[in-house]
Amino acid sequence: MLSAATCGFGSIALSDLLCRAGDLAGGSAAGPANGNAMPGPLAPKTPHHMPKADHFIFLHMRGGPSAMETFERKPELDKQANRNASTSANDAKPAKGKKPRRQLTPSHWKWKQRGESGLWVSDLLKHTAEVADELCVLSGMHTDIGNHTPAMLQLHTGSFTFTRPSLGSWLLYGLGTENQNLPGFVSISPPVINGGAKNYGTAFLPAVFQGTAIGDIKTPVKNASVGNLSNPLLNRRQQSRQIELLQSMNRDLAEQMNPADTSQVDAVIDSYELGFRMQSELPSVMNLADESQATLDLYGIGNGKPSDNFGRQCLLARRMVEAGVRHIELCDEFWDQHNNLVSGHNARAAATDQPIAGLIKDLRQRGLLERTLVLWGGEFGRTPDTAKENLDGRDHNPNGYTMWMAGGGVRGGFQYGSTDELGYKAVEGRVHLHDLHATVLHLMGLDHKQLTFNYAGRDFRLTDVHGNVVNEVIA
Repeated sequence: MLSAATCGFGSIALSDLLCRAGDLAGGSAAGPANGNAMPGPLAPKTPHHMPKADHFIFLHMRGGPSAMETFERKPELDKQANRNASTSANDAKPAKGKKPRRQLTPSHWKWKQRGESGLWVSDLLKHTAEVADELCVLSGMHTDIGNHTPAMLQLHTGSFTFTRPSLGSWLLYGLGTENQNLPGFVSISPPVINGGAKNYGTAFLPAVFQGTAIGDIKTPVKNASVGNLSNPLLNRRQQSRQIELLQSMNRDLAEQMNPADTSQVDAVIDSYELGFRMQSELPSVMNLADESQATLDLYGIGNGKPSDNFGRQCLLARRMVEAGVRHIELCDEFWDQHNNLVSGHNARAAATDQPIAGLIKDLRQRGLLERTLVLWGGEFGRTPDTAKENLDGRDHNPNGYTMWMAGGGVRGGFQYGSTDELGYKAVEGRVHLHDLHATVLHLMGLDHKQLTFNYAGRDFRLTDVHGNVVNEVIA
């Protein structure tokens, strides 16, 4: 009796000490544990500093939208349209094959100053223009490479040369999540190419922090079934016993392994338990039947509407924020118009413009926008010139492009940075992807220099040895 009591009390004391040291589930890579933290690696964790945002939504416009057609007005480019491109064009990716004569291409849409802020937004995005006063437009963005796959990997992981953890995985590792019955990081309709699962993967972080994919880019959200969450062959009690058996076998396996190699088994154990809990909550989150017709109309949801699929993604993102999911990424394709730019960008705007504006409006009216950071953009931008004789196209340009943020502690109705007068290079308010990542982490309460993970004898971080918080965009 004394022996058992000693071990019992000793275990309680040891658990408390380990939690205080941040070595058990209540602890954090981001700081010490709070006394009320729930058990498990995904339990909420103490941030480095007071966060501006609790949730993060990334609206990924795969392929690279054109800044000259959306948020960066270029009067000089319009004046010089049809002229031969300057030698600066050598800094952008040339057209495939031989290098023909390149001509400067004017914007294909009209521009207006929007809202009380007077932010310039083109007529291509008429619905997004209605929420211009919520947008913090980053027009000095630049990245390191102009090919889709490495650029997307750098956008999501900070590196295009090595396999690294995704931004969402770093957020989940540093902060945990609020709802233990749902994944903390969800990627809706992710692309199956251009890096595929690496864009929401964990690399050397524990596998439990990987994003959960719902559908893929080729599968409309309404067809992405969650039926595999239920087991028609077993009732709830039988399935519980089945899980207990599997978990005991997995734990026995983990005990026989080198502790340094048990990450994958631990992740399987956690995923089984999360999957079991998800059965009771995720189907209801994904069921839009209880949404009003006015809400569906706000997001442009309706059979036959070009915005139906992305509208469902955006509405699901709002519902997941309400349910406590930490990070949600949505993906639309394909903004890569080397030719047929007018019809291509029109099609992408028809699919995404109203849903995105609807998401911002819905978050705002529900009081969620203030604590939800929204990011919009692609892996790079597009050139101000083209080799197409009809000027209906633009090529890849990593040297200067536009993204925007909204909510989550950023300045609304504000444009930061710019490219040169033609749009080749970012020249003012330059923001590299490392700076963007550092700023997102900062707004979520994490110091990008302190959020580290020791692997192969070195402390790694999302921004590697780079990155500065862009304080100018923080409200």
